[in-house]
Amino acid sequence: MARVASPSAFIAEPAAPADAEEGRLRYRSVWISDLHLGTPGCQAGALLEFLRTVECEQLFLVGDIIDGWQLRRSWYWPQTHNDVVQKLLRKARKGCRVIFIPGNHDEFARKYLQHSFGGIEVAEDWIHETADGRKLWITHGDLFDGVIQCARWLAHLGDSAYEFTLKLNRHLNSLRARLGLPYWSLSKYLKLKVKRAVSYVSDFEVAVAREARKRGVQGVVCGHIHHAELRMIDGILYCNDGDWVESLTALVEHADGELEILDWAAVTNSSRGVHRIGA
Repeated sequence: MARVASPSAFIAEPAAPADAEEGRLRYRSVWISDLHLGTPGCQAGALLEFLRTVECEQLFLVGDIIDGWQLRRSWYWPQTHNDVVQKLLRKARKGCRVIFIPGNHDEFARKYLQHSFGGIEVAEDWIHETADGRKLWITHGDLFDGVIQCARWLAHLGDSAYEFTLKLNRHLNSLRARLGLPYWSLSKYLKLKVKRAVSYVSDFEVAVAREARKRGVQGVVCGHIHHAELRMIDGILYCNDGDWVESLTALVEHADGELEILDWAAVTNSSRGVHRIGA
């Protein structure tokens, strides 16, 4: 059985397994999603730093890695986005098992399930067994989004509004940087404060956990809603690895099977913000 850390442990000094000589962080498994390469909102620079620092045996790309929706509207592909792809391919060549589970924004890749590109395996979903024997079902999560499934036009409208919010957020943070203030996410703030958004997140989490229970596993790892979370829902371990547009977060598994949400901005800037859950 998994146990949730007490509230006082949610903000703690990170105990990541660092290689002192190389300055690297080493984990058994890592999950990242919602990179949205191909959009101005992608935090490719921070992502590259993360990929260069973190080493793992297995790396799961849990959907919305490349934003095909945005690229169809307007082509945007700077060198840093190409560098991210090359870094992922390099990890696969060096022996890290890289598994890509497409999401709704890169649904074009679902045509290539069970194929491998440059050592990166494409799969519809995955069952992962942690070092301590727990089975986790891995899925992007868009199949549990009623808007995506039943009203795609509304999803695209919402996507455009989200891009506008991110653009506004970039200008806001440019001003904050000149004033010496830290990064702040407007879209994340709205998601946590607007009542309907909070309800949507909660409903999504419960629906995904319910499906994991039906599949007979102990937990689920997903992305899609850009909200990192690690908690028990009716006996199921719900893990959302967040995103690399707003949150800059990843889910990591330590050698003993302990799971942790890694807040990259907090780790690099102030060594705070690690939310752990263990066996």
